[in-house]
Amino acid sequence: MMKRRIARYHPCCRVGPLLWCVCLLTLPGIVHARSPGQLDAGLFSSSPPGETLPDGWQPLAFSRIERHTAYSLVKDDDSVVVRAVSDQSASGLTRTIAISPLQFPVMQWRWKVNNVLQKGDVTRKDGDDYPARIYITFAFEPDKAGYLDRLEYQAARLIRGKNVPYRAISYIWGSNSPVGTMVPNAYTDKVMMFVVESGTGKLQQWVTESRNVYEDYQKAFGEEPTMISGVAIMTDTDDTGESSVAWYGDIFFRRDQDNPD
Repeated sequence: MMKRRIARYHPCCRVGPLLWCVCLLTLPGIVHARSPGQLDAGLFSSSPPGETLPDGWQPLAFSRIERHTAYSLVKDDDSVVVRAVSDQSASGLTRTIAISPLQFPVMQWRWKVNNVLQKGDVTRKDGDDYPARIYITFAFEPDKAGYLDRLEYQAARLIRGKNVPYRAISYIWGSNSPVGTMVPNAYTDKVMMFVVESGTGKLQQWVTESRNVYEDYQKAFGEEPTMISGVAIMTDTDDTGESSVAWYGDIFFRRDQDNPD
């Protein structure tokens, strides 16, 4: 499979080089302000149900993975959300954005999953599947990168295109790992994963999450974060050979953890 041939540098463990070039060569999406203290990164609730893609989002597919997760906009609990149906498949949806994690450090979203994966394991490549996860990618800024990082990034640009993400955080709904676990992705240490939900205790119910992306980046990589360059959602079950259904609600960034204004 393609993901087993991804080079060490690539910051999204499942995302093939061609796709990230396509996604990140597009112009940054317009991020709407719901209030002075809040930016909408994924306003799925404003889209009509029945559409395949929410406004501003693009498909995230892999050239050597034939089975793709099916995404659609559906109405659930009087709100339009994204439903993901995965059957031994892998793909996602992504949006290119530009947000300062210093000015808008807190990301909030809600999600729901139908089941967890029995073979899911954050420490193993053959267990690197999740019923739901959200990626936050960060732009490359030469002045903030070390010498080796600059060399790696320049090499990646030659292979994959000029706007390769620098690093990424992945918030996951795990199967067996304890909530609070932070671990490098099994394929690359350029992606750090945070287990924010795990197990069966909250299945089939909407769960609202809030994370300080600024602080999580510092904890993950030991340095100040660069600009946020993209957001992606993904439900994938190709490694474990299982199936899962998940729902994703609106995603937005706030200035403050408790008060968006």
